Amino acid sequence: MTDKNPFEALFQQTQDMTQDWLKAVNPAMASFNPAQLDKMWPTVPAEMLEAFMGKQFNPGGLDAKTRLLLTLLGLTVQGAVAEAQIRLTVRHAAEAGATQQEIAETIGVAALFGGVPAMNKAMSLAQEALGGDEA
Repeated sequence: MTDKNPFEALFQQTQDMTQDWLKAVNPAMASFNPAQLDKMWPTVPAEMLEAFMGKQFNPGGLDAKTRLLLTLLGLTVQGAVAEAQIRLTVRHAAEAGATQQEIAETIGVAALFGGVPAMNKAMSLAQEALGGDEA
């Protein structure tokens, strides 16, 4: 019997098969790292965020900044496992006008529902997304 977690082994096997498939389909994708996907995606300008996620089509609704902070809250409550999505959401929230204090408070509130480890991880990812500054 092995000490290795069977789910961990299955996850690793799936990752290996995916990498093999990517190499076969497109050799340039062999070094693709999904955890770094956010670095490939540019930050959308504030005007576009407001047009697509803000009050453009729902004048009485939430603005883009609030929607992005709510998204960050949800990603944190889920355990902060979607690292690339958290970094990308933080970048977009800052672009939409969220301050570092608002981002930090949003992550802090999420600790009430997702736990302190999720908050710590999300805070670290937010600091990384904001260029290493204190969030």
